[in-house]
Amino acid sequence: MLLGTYTPKLDEKGRLILPAKFRGRLASGLVMTRGQERCLFLLPMDQFQRMYEQISQAPVTNRQARDYLRMFLSGASDEVPDKQGRIGIPAPLREYAGLERDVAVIGVGTRVEVWDADAWTTYQQEKESDYAETAEEMFPGIGF
Repeated sequence: MLLGTYTPKLDEKGRLILPAKFRGRLASGLVMTRGQERCLFLLPMDQFQRMYEQISQAPVTNRQARDYLRMFLSGASDEVPDKQGRIGIPAPLREYAGLERDVAVIGVGTRVEVWDADAWTTYQQEKESDYAETAEEMFPGIGF
């Protein structure tokens, strides 16, 4: 499971050094694509394949599914980390997510998200008040 928050910096070539805890899961390759809320998703190949199969099951006549698939795949880039655990982030994806130098790399279970560091801080501040309420609504009876 991919967990935790890390704050590496992009180098001058737009490369990201993956946190050591994520490298094993992503070493054989990943797909990088647009996420939601202006972050990037880094998906292990098997997870990407699973998501693609689910999305592609929607009928081509479903406009919402077509739109999502276009956005999801048109910016996607398949990458294999180098021996130092680095991956290049293509310029269009860096632009989409507003990535310059300081980034937040977070594990979200089955995927990694890459955020501009300031955007991640703002997101956390905005969502903190909803966190407990959401837990109660989504997971009644768990007893946090």
